[in-house]
Amino acid sequence: MSIQKTLIVAITVLALGWGLGAEDQAVKIGIVDMDQAIGATALGKAAREELEQKKKEAELELQPMIERYQELAEEYQKKRVVLSDEKRREMELDITELQNRIELKQSEAQTRLRMDFERLFAPLQQQLDQAVSKVGREGGFSLILVRGQPPIVYSREALDITDLIIAEVEKGE
Repeated sequence: MSIQKTLIVAITVLALGWGLGAEDQAVKIGIVDMDQAIGATALGKAAREELEQKKKEAELELQPMIERYQELAEEYQKKRVVLSDEKRREMELDITELQNRIELKQSEAQTRLRMDFERLFAPLQQQLDQAVSKVGREGGFSLILVRGQPPIVYSREALDITDLIIAEVEKGE
Protein backbone atom coordinates (compact mmCIF):
# COMPACT_ATOMS: atom_id res chain seq x y z
CA MET A 1 0.00 0.00 0.00
CA SER A 2 1.40 3.40 -0.88
CA ILE A 3 2.33 5.91 1.79
CA GLN A 4 -0.41 8.29 0.65
CA LYS A 5 -3.11 5.59 0.90
CA THR A 6 -1.78 4.45 4.26
CA LEU A 7 -1.88 8.04 5.52
CA ILE A 8 -5.45 8.48 4.27
CA VAL A 9 -6.57 5.25 5.95
CA ALA A 10 -4.88 6.34 9.19
CA ILE A 11 -6.54 9.76 9.07
CA THR A 12 -9.93 8.15 8.39
CA VAL A 13 -9.51 5.77 11.32
CA LEU A 14 -8.49 8.66 13.58
CA ALA A 15 -11.43 10.74 12.39
CA LEU A 16 -13.82 7.86 13.02
CA GLY A 17 -12.35 7.35 16.48
CA TRP A 18 -12.68 11.04 17.21
CA GLY A 19 -16.26 10.96 15.93
CA LEU A 20 -17.17 8.10 18.23
CA GLY A 21 -16.02 10.17 21.17
CA ALA A 22 -17.89 13.23 19.89
CA GLU A 23 -21.31 11.58 19.63
CA ASP A 24 -23.23 8.74 21.21
CA GLN A 25 -24.56 7.53 17.83
CA ALA A 26 -22.99 4.71 15.86
CA VAL A 27 -20.77 5.74 12.96
CA LYS A 28 -22.56 5.43 9.64
CA ILE A 29 -20.38 5.53 6.53
CA GLY A 30 -21.54 5.86 2.94
CA ILE A 31 -19.74 5.34 -0.34
CA VAL A 32 -20.63 7.24 -3.52
CA ASP A 33 -19.72 6.11 -7.03
CA MET A 34 -19.65 9.51 -8.74
CA ASP A 35 -19.17 8.05 -12.24
CA GLN A 36 -22.26 5.93 -11.80
CA ALA A 37 -24.19 8.87 -10.36
CA ILE A 38 -23.20 11.07 -13.28
CA GLY A 39 -24.09 8.38 -15.81
CA ALA A 40 -27.46 7.74 -14.19
CA THR A 41 -28.69 11.35 -14.24
CA ALA A 42 -30.43 12.95 -17.19
CA LEU A 43 -27.98 15.87 -17.07
CA GLY A 44 -25.03 13.45 -17.02
CA LYS A 45 -26.34 11.49 -19.99
CA ALA A 46 -26.98 14.69 -21.96
CA ALA A 47 -23.52 16.02 -21.11
CA ARG A 48 -21.83 12.78 -22.19
CA GLU A 49 -23.80 12.72 -25.44
CA GLU A 50 -22.85 16.33 -26.20
CA LEU A 51 -19.20 15.62 -25.40
CA GLU A 52 -19.24 12.52 -27.59
CA GLN A 53 -20.79 14.54 -30.45
CA LYS A 54 -18.09 17.20 -30.13
CA LYS A 55 -15.42 14.50 -30.16
CA LYS A 56 -16.86 13.03 -33.37
CA GLU A 57 -16.95 16.51 -34.95
CA ALA A 58 -13.29 17.04 -34.06
CA GLU A 59 -12.36 13.67 -35.55
CA LEU A 60 -14.29 14.47 -38.75
CA GLU A 61 -12.49 17.80 -39.00
CA LEU A 62 -9.11 16.08 -38.73
CA GLN A 63 -9.88 13.13 -40.99
CA PRO A 64 -9.16 14.84 -44.37
CA MET A 65 -5.79 16.08 -43.10
CA ILE A 66 -4.87 12.63 -41.81
CA GLU A 67 -5.86 11.02 -45.09
CA ARG A 68 -3.81 13.57 -47.03
CA TYR A 69 -0.84 12.91 -44.75
CA GLN A 70 -1.13 9.16 -45.35
CA GLU A 71 -1.33 9.73 -49.11
CA LEU A 72 1.75 11.96 -49.10
CA ALA A 73 3.71 9.54 -46.90
CA GLU A 74 2.76 6.61 -49.12
CA GLU A 75 3.67 8.52 -52.28
CA TYR A 76 6.99 9.55 -50.73
CA GLN A 77 7.81 5.95 -49.76
CA LYS A 78 7.11 4.75 -53.31
CA LYS A 79 9.02 7.49 -55.11
CA ARG A 80 11.83 8.46 -52.75
CA VAL A 81 14.42 6.30 -54.50
CA VAL A 82 13.80 7.90 -57.90
CA LEU A 83 13.24 11.49 -56.74
CA SER A 84 15.85 14.16 -57.04
CA ASP A 85 17.32 15.43 -53.78
CA GLU A 86 15.44 18.71 -54.14
CA LYS A 87 12.07 17.04 -54.81
CA ARG A 88 12.66 14.58 -51.93
CA ARG A 89 13.39 17.45 -49.50
CA GLU A 90 10.32 19.29 -50.78
CA MET A 91 8.09 16.26 -50.14
CA GLU A 92 9.66 15.70 -46.72
CA LEU A 93 8.97 19.34 -45.87
CA ASP A 94 5.36 19.04 -47.05
CA ILE A 95 4.86 15.89 -44.98
CA THR A 96 6.44 17.47 -41.90
CA GLU A 97 4.37 20.65 -42.24
CA LEU A 98 1.18 18.62 -42.60
CA GLN A 99 2.14 16.47 -39.60
CA ASN A 100 2.72 19.63 -37.54
CA ARG A 101 -0.66 21.06 -38.61
CA ILE A 102 -2.36 17.79 -37.65
CA GLU A 103 -0.67 17.78 -34.23
CA LEU A 104 -1.67 21.41 -33.67
CA LYS A 105 -5.29 20.69 -34.65
CA GLN A 106 -5.33 17.64 -32.34
CA SER A 107 -4.00 19.73 -29.48
CA GLU A 108 -6.60 22.43 -30.12
CA ALA A 109 -9.35 19.80 -30.26
CA GLN A 110 -8.19 18.27 -26.97
CA THR A 111 -8.18 21.69 -25.33
CA ARG A 112 -11.70 22.43 -26.63
CA LEU A 113 -12.92 19.03 -25.40
CA ARG A 114 -11.35 19.60 -21.97
CA MET A 115 -13.05 23.02 -21.74
CA ASP A 116 -16.37 21.53 -22.88
CA PHE A 117 -16.00 18.78 -20.28
CA GLU A 118 -15.51 21.37 -17.53
CA ARG A 119 -18.40 23.48 -18.79
CA LEU A 120 -20.76 20.50 -18.97
CA PHE A 121 -19.78 18.59 -15.87
CA ALA A 122 -18.93 21.33 -13.33
CA PRO A 123 -22.59 22.23 -12.65
CA LEU A 124 -23.48 18.55 -12.41
CA GLN A 125 -20.62 17.92 -9.98
CA GLN A 126 -21.84 20.82 -7.85
CA GLN A 127 -25.37 19.37 -7.80
CA LEU A 128 -24.01 15.95 -6.85
CA ASP A 129 -21.96 17.45 -4.02
CA GLN A 130 -25.05 19.23 -2.70
CA ALA A 131 -27.07 16.03 -2.95
CA VAL A 132 -24.40 14.06 -1.10
CA SER A 133 -24.38 16.64 1.68
CA LYS A 134 -28.17 16.58 1.95
CA VAL A 135 -28.33 12.77 1.98
CA GLY A 136 -25.53 12.74 4.52
CA ARG A 137 -27.34 15.12 6.86
CA GLU A 138 -30.80 13.62 6.46
CA GLY A 139 -29.59 10.02 6.43
CA GLY A 140 -27.53 10.38 9.57
CA PHE A 141 -24.22 9.55 7.89
CA SER A 142 -21.02 10.33 9.75
CA LEU A 143 -18.82 10.06 6.70
CA ILE A 144 -19.32 9.76 2.94
CA LEU A 145 -16.41 8.75 0.71
CA VAL A 146 -16.03 8.69 -3.06
CA ARG A 147 -15.54 5.17 -4.40
CA GLY A 148 -12.03 4.71 -5.76
CA GLN A 149 -10.77 8.07 -4.50
CA PRO A 150 -9.42 9.20 -1.16
CA PRO A 151 -11.13 12.61 -0.77
CA ILE A 152 -14.03 12.85 1.64
CA VAL A 153 -17.17 14.32 0.05
CA TYR A 154 -19.16 14.81 3.26
CA SER A 155 -18.50 14.44 6.97
CA ARG A 156 -20.41 15.41 10.08
CA GLU A 157 -19.34 18.61 11.77
CA ALA A 158 -18.60 16.62 14.94
CA LEU A 159 -15.88 14.76 13.01
CA ASP A 160 -14.30 17.99 11.77
CA ILE A 161 -11.14 18.71 13.73
CA THR A 162 -10.01 21.62 11.54
CA ASP A 163 -10.45 24.16 14.34
CA LEU A 164 -8.30 22.03 16.64
CA ILE A 165 -5.58 21.82 13.97
CA ILE A 166 -5.69 25.60 13.39
CA ALA A 167 -5.50 26.25 17.13
CA GLU A 168 -2.53 23.89 17.42
CA VAL A 169 -0.69 25.59 14.54
CA GLU A 170 -1.32 29.05 15.99
CA LYS A 171 -0.25 27.89 19.43
CA GLY A 172 3.03 26.65 17.96
CA GLU A 173 3.84 30.01 16.32
